[in-house]
Amino acid sequence: MVQPSKSKNGSPPSGAPVSGRAWLMLALATVGFAVNFWAWALLSPLAPRFQDSLDLTSFEQSLLVAVPVVVGSLGRIPVGALTDRFGGRVMFPIVSATTIVPVLHLGLAGHSSLAALLIGGFFLGIGGTAFAVGVPFVNAWFPPERRGLAIGVFGAGMGGTAISALTTVKLVDASSMETPFLITAAVLAAYAVIAWLLMRDAPGRTVPTEPPARRLAGTMRLGITWQASALYAVAFGGYVAFSVYLPVYLKTGYDLTQADAANRMAGFVLLAVAMRPMGGWLSDRLGTVRVLAGSLAVVVAGALVQSFTPPLAPAGTLAFLAMAAALGAGSGATFALVAQLTPASQVGSVTGVVGAAGGLGGFLPPLVMGSLYGAYGTYAAGLVLLAVVSAAALAYTLTGVRAAAEGHRDKPPAGSRHARSAA
Repeated sequence: MVQPSKSKNGSPPSGAPVSGRAWLMLALATVGFAVNFWAWALLSPLAPRFQDSLDLTSFEQSLLVAVPVVVGSLGRIPVGALTDRFGGRVMFPIVSATTIVPVLHLGLAGHSSLAALLIGGFFLGIGGTAFAVGVPFVNAWFPPERRGLAIGVFGAGMGGTAISALTTVKLVDASSMETPFLITAAVLAAYAVIAWLLMRDAPGRTVPTEPPARRLAGTMRLGITWQASALYAVAFGGYVAFSVYLPVYLKTGYDLTQADAANRMAGFVLLAVAMRPMGGWLSDRLGTVRVLAGSLAVVVAGALVQSFTPPLAPAGTLAFLAMAAALGAGSGATFALVAQLTPASQVGSVTGVVGAAGGLGGFLPPLVMGSLYGAYGTYAAGLVLLAVVSAAALAYTLTGVRAAAEGHRDKPPAGSRHARSAA
């Protein structure tokens, strides 16, 4: 009886059944992503409190929130390259254990001054790099036709930010400033131990031998790096921007209370998180280009509708919920595209660059929205600009991205007789 063989790069071949161990590894990676993102987002819910207790300016408050995000986004580039080299089984425990240090610093001593908060926030950014560990780790465990769903499920771990938003302030009010940080540190420690004991890299994982600088240069030469970065800056960047700025928008544009605006923002986030695995699943069945194009078209329509500031019930609510679903599905589809077009040995490096683009893409829109509102007294111009950017991404998806995807689909598998004869 002929046994199914591994593909040339060590990943499961197309049509191979998914093992129970692969699903366990996916679950462990998703939990690790959520836990690290929970830690990564600890400062944001407390920023208004720090503004009052430390008499911070608006710029200082914005800087406090931005530092962990920027560091976490840029840090994905080296962490992705390290994951290609050492594997997720090593990197997940290291990232989780390292994140404990700034969490304890902030909880026990680092909340007494702006300088201490910024130092702690800088190193707290390490938690945000967990995304670049999980994508190549999960990718290696699943055959090509199941990677969209698998990476989409993993991406739902970004809901860890919702855990922080829903629990941090309540824990401080009920107990003390130290409590949420101590609880998060304990969860990180428990996860680091469990990951070290239970996680295993996929059999036959490709380990690169080139120096990191050469591998990064090679990553930058790949077309998928730039294609996915552009799409993820729009899809995930849009999600981040709305999750950060939506409470301000709703309070200013619709005169909602802070609590009502925060609850509506939570609904936006949860829908986007739920739709991310759906975007990956649909990509496996309908194709990544179709899912990306459909998602971006919905964003264009939703942004144009909302630019007229319609009544919140029902038109405004429906527009925002449609954009939340589309941005979540588009984020999942983007990494289905990464899994489809990236060589196995470079998935971590590409993920690092693409993840950085998405994280950084989320912080320009709030600045633009605030500036345009200050200049014109309306958010219409900012939403029209979102529609224009999304329309440009849609056009690029239907041209350059489609051509790349079709070229990859028509390429003979590595090691096949046709490929050998064409060499």
